Amino acid sequence: MTDKLLRAIDDRVDDLTVLTQDLVRFPTINPPGEAYTPCAEYIGDRLKRSGFQVGYVRGEGTPGDNDRYPRTNVVARFEAKRPGKVVHFNSHIDVVEAGEGWTVDPFAGVVKDGRVYGRGTCDMKGGLAASIIAAEAFIAENPDFAGAIEISGTVDEESGGYGGVAYLAGKGYFSAPRVDHVIIPEPLNKDRICLGHRGVWWAEIETKGHIAHGSMPFLGDSAVRHMGALLQAFEDELFPVLDKKQTEMPVVPEGARRSTMNINSIHGGQTEDFRPGLPSPTVPDTCRLVIDRRFLLEEDLDVVKSEVTTILDRLKLERPKFDYTIRDLMEVKPTMTERDAPVVQAVAEGIHAIFDRAPDYVISPGTYDQKHIARIGHIYDCIAYGPGILDLAHQPDEWVGIEDMVQSAKVMALALRRLLAGGEI
Repeated sequence: MTDKLLRAIDDRVDDLTVLTQDLVRFPTINPPGEAYTPCAEYIGDRLKRSGFQVGYVRGEGTPGDNDRYPRTNVVARFEAKRPGKVVHFNSHIDVVEAGEGWTVDPFAGVVKDGRVYGRGTCDMKGGLAASIIAAEAFIAENPDFAGAIEISGTVDEESGGYGGVAYLAGKGYFSAPRVDHVIIPEPLNKDRICLGHRGVWWAEIETKGHIAHGSMPFLGDSAVRHMGALLQAFEDELFPVLDKKQTEMPVVPEGARRSTMNINSIHGGQTEDFRPGLPSPTVPDTCRLVIDRRFLLEEDLDVVKSEVTTILDRLKLERPKFDYTIRDLMEVKPTMTERDAPVVQAVAEGIHAIFDRAPDYVISPGTYDQKHIARIGHIYDCIAYGPGILDLAHQPDEWVGIEDMVQSAKVMALALRRLLAGGEI
């Protein structure tokens, strides 16, 4: 039975390749959210032909949603003849901008040297294609399975997932009893299982000042200098402390096994609207800084925040006229699925069957849509597993290996067999 299932996927290699090419040819660039609807409809039409019931859900009122750029998600479900567990494959269809440095057309779906090239091939349309092929092959070879298979193509993961998985989770699409197991085919390498991710706290800090003529800065109060004092305090006090915090979570790469904070952006003084002219001489009365703090399972979010606010409050006492506001932009707690969870064991057995070795278990340095599935949907039997090399994501000449997709599809199909057909792999 297993050999027959694997042969069914081998018979679909050309289909898998063309499907990946077709998906890449939709330039679903986020922001602003191009081509979401036609891409979702393409996926829905494909799955309808395979016997799935298909629905479209617009993330109305979510960031970026409007009539020009609707946040269109597709959710498809194949219901078996007998009741049982439900496995959901969730993939995001949005991609980042192509950027410079490509040697091929980023949206042509070029096939060369056993690879499909294009923006989103690795992250993560190759994984989406592999999950569709795996599900179709499994259904064809296991007509008597119990339960249901769901496949979704969701939007806005690259900008937080609020118009996609977060919106759907709020509507009950990722909650029991509708769903039991979730596999997210993110590109974490075909022989690794990603159990979760570090936590994240994004915040915007604004320092205040007083505008004055630039030739007489003593009559004003520079918000940029105040921000400079904060940055220096971060360098002297906070970054050394973060470097010493280590986690037992198997985060990759190695450098992400500690706490980190990135200065995401800084804006002070006049805008650059004067270009190509000259600026006017003014003391900046405001400066804004966005921080991206990634924290560990061992850390408490309140403590993470207090490490920053303690420095700010001390500067307010020590530095004349120093004042600030701070605003939370996003907060997500770390998540890590247990290794003995059913979906982890099923995919692990599939990896062992295909690669003749146990998988590596990893944690992602950044978050992905598992955060919403756990936080809103309260589904914890969830992992990321899919083809592709994470380091290629968002890079010029992004690619996914055809053989990698085939092997990942086989792992997914074997996991379906274990979870829904009650068979040993």
